[in-house]
Amino acid sequence: MRQTSLFDLPEAEHEDTASQPLAARLRPRTLEEYVGQQHLLGEGKVLRRLIEGDRISSMIFWGPPGVGKTTLARIIAQRTRAAFIDFSAVTSGIKEIRTVMERAEENRRFGEKTILFVDEIHRFNKAQQDAFLPYVEKGSILLIGATTENPSFEINGALLSRCKVFVLQALGAEDLKALLRRALTDPRGFGNDDVRIDDDLLEAIAVFANGDARAALSTLEMAVLNGDMAADGAVTVTRETLEQCTSRKSLLYDKNGEEHYNLISALHKSMRNSDPDAAVYWLARMLEAGEDPMYIARRVTRFASEDVGLADPRALQIAVAAADACHLIGMPECNVHLTQAVVYMSLAPKSNAMEVAYNEAKADAREMLAEPVPLVIRNAPTRLMADLDYGKGYQYAHDAADKLTDMQCLPDSLLGREYYRPDGQGEEAALKRRLEEIKAWKRERAGDA
Repeated sequence: MRQTSLFDLPEAEHEDTASQPLAARLRPRTLEEYVGQQHLLGEGKVLRRLIEGDRISSMIFWGPPGVGKTTLARIIAQRTRAAFIDFSAVTSGIKEIRTVMERAEENRRFGEKTILFVDEIHRFNKAQQDAFLPYVEKGSILLIGATTENPSFEINGALLSRCKVFVLQALGAEDLKALLRRALTDPRGFGNDDVRIDDDLLEAIAVFANGDARAALSTLEMAVLNGDMAADGAVTVTRETLEQCTSRKSLLYDKNGEEHYNLISALHKSMRNSDPDAAVYWLARMLEAGEDPMYIARRVTRFASEDVGLADPRALQIAVAAADACHLIGMPECNVHLTQAVVYMSLAPKSNAMEVAYNEAKADAREMLAEPVPLVIRNAPTRLMADLDYGKGYQYAHDAADKLTDMQCLPDSLLGREYYRPDGQGEEAALKRRLEEIKAWKRERAGDA
């Protein structure tokens, strides 16, 4: 753990700053330098008002790595004239917590606030989290916890109820590009050097970093240090240099651009064409370029019903299980779960009967929005409704010998419409036979009538 105060020099002003990584040298010192989180820190937004009004209470910052949770806590400590204690849940226990609390109590006696920043607070067990409670309650400390996990599941209810949760979002590509440009002009970064790098390569680094400012700055630093140096000392970063530094030829993939849609289309159509090799290749292209695995998992889940459907009902189960696995462990480990799902979808029998059925029903629903529900299948919870023949003649299928009735369920104007037409692939063959038997049974009853 480390304590700083209002009188400490900013990190960038220490003598050994040149030896620090670029991300550490460029750590924002003020809200004006801080990049991203405009939903919380924009003019007039709630967290900015609290900071500027020095009305900070205990809080939890929840967000992915590299979005500035620690940096924001440091800025708050300086803006609110408070001592800052940096405390790691990975290396500290209850003994260390008590030592810090004693120090905070001493600060309070001298009229100084103490902000205790706990990184990865979700790693504390219940007893460790409970140790903070009395000090938070009596105001000895202002607790700022940082976590990448959902606080609802990882933070004790008693502690969570005393903290305001702020959700920090992954930085957008434009935020990261702004940060990279500042790194090239700020004296703390490469402002005193002649570094030449095209804007499209800054875009590529921003995309590669996937919302993580630390990763973006580290990638830029590596690229500059490995750039081509001219006789006059100018450093040029080329696309080849950048690809070598990241080991990703697909770095220039834009998750919001045309290639994003080209690749997901290639994956979808390869699975539809029952080509597992092509499907796995396109999957790898997307993942290695930094695509969000949950996006791919959602598309595979859609495919399971759109292109496989009841030809193999287990496809949807496998797709959902893969999505759950991606959510649970993330990249890179979840790549095998997506591969399993993609190969399964490729080899599964195909049927688009679900999509066809819904699209045809949707078209009718939009054209005929006011078709009345047949009285026979309406509920009659009141006497008036019963008097109006709601539910009159309703036939309970479970009471019938064949579990079938000839009761009309579609509106009169749609009588005879067929939306679900199984094509007989895979397990849908049995469903097709069953549907034909049901329809034959109903035609026979209709003939008797």
